[in-house]
Amino acid sequence: MDIKITTLSGKAAGEVKLSDEIFGLDPREDILQRVVRWQLAKKQQGTHKAKGRAEIARTGAKMYKQKGTGRARHHSARAPQFRGGGKAHGPVVRSHEHALPKKVRALGLKHALSAKARTSSLIIVDDLVMNDVKTKGLVADFAKLGLINALVIGGAELDQNFKRAASNIPNIDVLPIQGINVYDILRRGTLVLSKAAVEALEERFK
Repeated sequence: MDIKITTLSGKAAGEVKLSDEIFGLDPREDILQRVVRWQLAKKQQGTHKAKGRAEIARTGAKMYKQKGTGRARHHSARAPQFRGGGKAHGPVVRSHEHALPKKVRALGLKHALSAKARTSSLIIVDDLVMNDVKTKGLVADFAKLGLINALVIGGAELDQNFKRAASNIPNIDVLPIQGINVYDILRRGTLVLSKAAVEALEERFK
């Protein structure tokens, strides 16, 4: 698959041949769903907590005598049915992570990249470098490329001027190639890859 390379200012900068094994697959929604679910589960904090009856600071003495009152039989006021008592089967601090095979995770990334390529939502930029930190100038460059909602992936080392200038632009995410992931690719409308990112991806899946 051949795709045109452009500069940040929107000028042509040649062509690059993309691997069909990475960018030319037929995207499968079931694989993408599995990877996104795995990512979000791993990201979930799991710090929700409700106190059980053993953690409530109330007396454990029997409320009143067992017989002769005409009332129901009760013991501790910490029981779940009483106001101020512990929660029965409440949430506890835990990890929501679950396992997903490495091959499925790798395949999910390929399918996400292929989905962007298939819908013409993939742009290849020669280099993500700016001479100074000017958000206004970067917004103008993105307007030339038609970028409103995008994920920008650079090489192993991001240009700090570009990174800082892009950090103030809404709906624009910037990540190094090590941080590329299925969830961020799918949640943004357009995927922008630098030449260095494309080379790193092809090396990664070689």
